[in-house]
Amino acid sequence: MKKYFLITAALLFGISVFGQENYKTLSKEEKDKTYPGGEFYKVKTYPQKFKTKKPKNVILMIGDGMGVSHVFAAMTANGGHLFLENFKHTGFSKTQSADNFITDSAAGGTALSSGVKANNGSIGLNADTIPEKTLLEEAEEKGLATGLVSTSAITHATPASFISHQNSRGSYEDIAADFLKNDIEVFIGGGYKHFTQRKDGRNLVDELKAKGYTVEQDLGKIAQVKKGKLAGLTDFEHNGRLDDRKDLLPTGTKTALNILKTDKDGFFIMVEGSQIDWGSHQNNTVFIVEEMLDFDKAIGEALEFAANDGKTLIVVTADHETGAMGILDGDIKTGMVRGGFSTGDHTAVMVPVFAYGPGAENFSGIMDNTEIHEKIENLLLKK
Repeated sequence: MKKYFLITAALLFGISVFGQENYKTLSKEEKDKTYPGGEFYKVKTYPQKFKTKKPKNVILMIGDGMGVSHVFAAMTANGGHLFLENFKHTGFSKTQSADNFITDSAAGGTALSSGVKANNGSIGLNADTIPEKTLLEEAEEKGLATGLVSTSAITHATPASFISHQNSRGSYEDIAADFLKNDIEVFIGGGYKHFTQRKDGRNLVDELKAKGYTVEQDLGKIAQVKKGKLAGLTDFEHNGRLDDRKDLLPTGTKTALNILKTDKDGFFIMVEGSQIDWGSHQNNTVFIVEEMLDFDKAIGEALEFAANDGKTLIVVTADHETGAMGILDGDIKTGMVRGGFSTGDHTAVMVPVFAYGPGAENFSGIMDNTEIHEKIENLLLKK
């Protein structure tokens, strides 16, 4: 009986982990290596003149796993142009973690959120496992509005690193509980189960409602919220691929910005294109291109807001590169891209940094990932 119990427990644990990490299954299908091309979307050019020298608002956008090849694959797939071309100040970020030459998303996210090198797997903690304040928490202390938007579960490593402090990125229920310790105005992503089906018996959705949040699961209803506090929990666990989740990321970005702009003191928001990383883990060019184009459309929503506002800085970067992606063939006229990969995991190469808006000139050149935090902190929170 004891042996049977141990086997059952191991299987259940494995199923739970697989549910969170099944995006790492390597694709061996040849059809996944080549994006055949598709309908192009129009890219708008935005003005480079701004109303202030320092930003009132900051939008940090993280393409999880995004390297230079990912960007150019998407550029080719959209006929040679992306919204990213509006970003005239560019640089590169070094991504090593405290305990590993190759970072994971938890340590990479923590470096961006808290400005410290962290150990792989830990959330919002420094290398000595001591909690470090995040940009989101600092912004709240300064009276700014805050937000998080992600195509993964909102409790996953990257968004979690901006609002939580945990030894393990897998402590999803503890991460969900950390959302109740903060006054974040809006968060949109999956992970409904971590708020409702919990070992401690708490129903965090009820607690969020008691704190004044509108809690919605349907994207159409989420998009209708214009003010107040919003918890958009768009899937039971992770959101699906693009065909399933539709325009969650662009719509979620636009919705969050419309809510946050009502705060006269300004805001900080992190928006993550999570599944660029997942397509890269799978060595799936089609998956990558779909996610990159979706991320770029969300960047377009951020640009539309920032250009009209004139006081908003947008920083686009990655926590690390995934897949060691190369581009083996392509056709800008048709949008066809064929990718090649040398690993199904993360790599140690530098990742791109793009900036638009007041203060964008500070993000040129080669920098450490912790410096991105420092630059945003100095521009937004130390006036």
